[in-house]
Amino acid sequence: MLENFRHFRAGPDPFGRTWQVDFLWLQTAIAIRHSDTVDVKFLLSDGDTRLEKVIALPHAELVALSQKAGRPLTDPWCARLAALHLVHMIETGEDFEKNLVTVSPHDLEKYHAILEQAAAARK
Repeated sequence: MLENFRHFRAGPDPFGRTWQVDFLWLQTAIAIRHSDTVDVKFLLSDGDTRLEKVIALPHAELVALSQKAGRPLTDPWCARLAALHLVHMIETGEDFEKNLVTVSPHDLEKYHAILEQAAAARK
């Protein structure tokens, strides 16, 4: 389980590379892209290549999920959800060629469940 969304390693990817991932920022995309999402930006490096990836979390789905789960919608929660999607992208190669990826509602629920399981295991 991903303990630190600010600085972690992910992989291997389909080509055997392991990526160092650093959280850069989180912001509401309404102003910058006219999109109702929370954007989370990461910097990836495999030692030779540096890539930037933005994971877009649809705001309406985040609100619905936080209400359904009975938890507050916080920046750290959003960053962790985005980091889990980025790990999925790295490990599977899915959408890895894209710089901006929007997470589906189904995947948001899946990542939330992973976070809940990890929190329960720590207790």
